[in-house]
Amino acid sequence: MSELPSLLMECGAVQFGDFVLTSGRKSRYYVDVKKASTRPEILERIAGEMAALVGNEERLAGMELGAVPIVVALALQTGMPYLILRKGRREHGTGKMIEGEFIPGERVLIIEDVATTGGSIVRSAEILRGAGLIVERALVVVDREEGAVEALRREGIELRPLVRVSELRQR
Repeated sequence: MSELPSLLMECGAVQFGDFVLTSGRKSRYYVDVKKASTRPEILERIAGEMAALVGNEERLAGMELGAVPIVVALALQTGMPYLILRKGRREHGTGKMIEGEFIPGERVLIIEDVATTGGSIVRSAEILRGAGLIVERALVVVDREEGAVEALRREGIELRPLVRVSELRQR
């Protein structure tokens, strides 16, 4: 059994109170994986557990900001190249939404810190698919179990969480 739920609780990644989530929903708790991913020993654990779930993909990808340390750690664990996705188009330079090299037709595994409705992963998939890349799976540290699995399934994406929020609530 994974120690990750305990590590997330111990480092304060799960907070209780009144919060507004990225999706706009209100919540009595907040999962801040950045509290965990900024601690090398926990980030290494996250990357190790994700590495065991990597399939036939040729690249990793993560949206700025929360997914970036995780995707970098996973790239170091697996030796896989990665892409960083921007939340919005740059108004200067090249205006790219994707940082990193890729070849259209490659399979890309999306990495995310927390999934609620799946909206950020859908947005990542749209950016990647728009560039000719294939997205069929995503890995997330914590699934809040609020519809992301079902929403992503409708987009042809399988979501694999390391931890479900129900596991955190049991602690």
